[in-house]
Amino acid sequence: MKFLRDVHISFKLVKYLRSLKFETIHVNQILDKWLTKDEEICSYADDNDLIVLTKDADFSDILLISNTPKKLKSVILDNLYNSILIKAISHHLPTI
Repeated sequence: MKFLRDVHISFKLVKYLRSLKFETIHVNQILDKWLTKDEEICSYADDNDLIVLTKDADFSDILLISNTPKKLKSVILDNLYNSILIKAISHHLPTI
């Protein structure tokens, strides 16, 4: 699995996923960094076979309207401590 982490997802989660040998890219490493538009993030993810990992509900709307990104995992857990977020993601990795 390869992930593209949106700006709203903690760097600690990126480090955790990388420690499990998952390729994980931060939006600040591509295109216009944190200024990259959601639609451009979706296209980049689709072109590079990446799963978009986000807390931004806009991506779900884009998926419904435009059928992109092809792979999307939304984190609907509000603002949690990073340790709780990592534990939740870890628990659900088999289904992702």
